[in-house]
Amino acid sequence: MGESASVFHLEYSTVTGYFLQDDPATDPATFDYATSNFGLINQAYDTDTLSDPNGSKSQWERFKHKVLTLNQDAEPDTKYTLLYLGRHGQGYHNVAESYYGTPSWDCYWSMLDGNETSTWADAHLTDRGIADAKVANSVWATQIEHGIPVPESYYTSPLYRCLETADVTFGTLNLPLSHPFVPTVKELLRETIGIHTCDRRSSRKHIKASFPTFNIEPGFAEFDQLWDSKLRESSSARTERLRAALDEILLSDSSTFISITAHSGAITAILEVVQHRDFPLPTGAVIPVLVRTERKPGKAPHRTTEPWTPAPECTANPTATQKALN
Repeated sequence: MGESASVFHLEYSTVTGYFLQDDPATDPATFDYATSNFGLINQAYDTDTLSDPNGSKSQWERFKHKVLTLNQDAEPDTKYTLLYLGRHGQGYHNVAESYYGTPSWDCYWSMLDGNETSTWADAHLTDRGIADAKVANSVWATQIEHGIPVPESYYTSPLYRCLETADVTFGTLNLPLSHPFVPTVKELLRETIGIHTCDRRSSRKHIKASFPTFNIEPGFAEFDQLWDSKLRESSSARTERLRAALDEILLSDSSTFISITAHSGAITAILEVVQHRDFPLPTGAVIPVLVRTERKPGKAPHRTTEPWTPAPECTANPTATQKALN
């Protein structure tokens, strides 16, 4: 007997040629999303004749029409989605790791809640981190004036730095009443799980009290059920978790334009899932990715994931140098 038609999986690919970040010639180390219209390439589209016969539309307006046309002409089991992937602003954990150095951070400091002057458990934004989010807010405001297709849906990691970043970035924008900023807090969008206290989330009650207008997804546990104090999630396991998160979002949400506020590791994993080239983001940065999703019959191919691992051993005294973190 053949496999049930109800068994299917999603396959993702990046549609290149629309954003500079897709181009291997664009250097992530020097690229600035804030001064380049999010990387949107200035070009003509084959749909411009219908969408802009008088040549009066902006690049974003013509791009939006192009994406909508791709969906209009797509096969029944194919969909195109523009993901706006935003990294959180600088958090206190970023400052701590930079000061102590990654080896000492990984083997010792990351397992503490903080030091004498700073707390990084479920890290909050620093002043610079808030400034990062305000830059994103300003860039979005400018691009809205230029006709950028605003998100129809918003999602965020449950870690505090992402909740703060999303709130500062989108909370004061002039958004359409049909698509207000009411983000969904989604468990699987979090950073690499385990050992590091900065990646241990707060309680559901605390999140709801701090961000009362945010939606929290169904089934979200009161306390963190995923974090492990002894083991750190492997990169391959993280990638499969973010694949599951993307599956859940795109199977339940019909939006074409979606914002996701997450972390460096989470965004790295999403880019891998959608077959986008690696493109590390500085704190607060945003990368748009046009994704083609195809619904395929049968189970997904088997993917091997590496086991979670314990913290590395310290090879030097991690407490030899300390100072206040501001």
